[in-house]
Amino acid sequence: MSEQARHLRDDYRHFHAINTRWHDNDLYGHVNNVTYYSFFDTAVNAYLIQRGGLDIHDGEVVGFVVSSSCDYFASIAFPDAIEVGLRVARLGSSSVQYELAVFRRDEEEACAAGRFVHVFVRRADNRPTPIPDSLRRALEALA
Repeated sequence: MSEQARHLRDDYRHFHAINTRWHDNDLYGHVNNVTYYSFFDTAVNAYLIQRGGLDIHDGEVVGFVVSSSCDYFASIAFPDAIEVGLRVARLGSSSVQYELAVFRRDEEEACAAGRFVHVFVRRADNRPTPIPDSLRRALEALA
């Protein structure tokens, strides 16, 4: 695990609870690195649906992930209960950069921290489009 800047619970604006699952563990007995990206995607999209009114099935816009990264500090494993902290680092006209961190429930220091960038596009042609007002307001609350 890397020795990097500490990511603390108080640094994040919103939290999404997730229970790890048996199949999240890999042969080494901890949650596999690719699963963290699923945690990030779940936390962000749940927030956008619940707070921003994102319609993932029939809406005119969708968010495409165009960049992502993650740094790992401590292992988690099934049956850990975790929370994904979420904040917005940069909000553009059609894109947003999220910063996320994975915390064991009731712990102050993150086990992992990452970022990813959504570009919002029109569903009809996959071309970038301005972030709709309802989503923008939800994202501004995380900045």
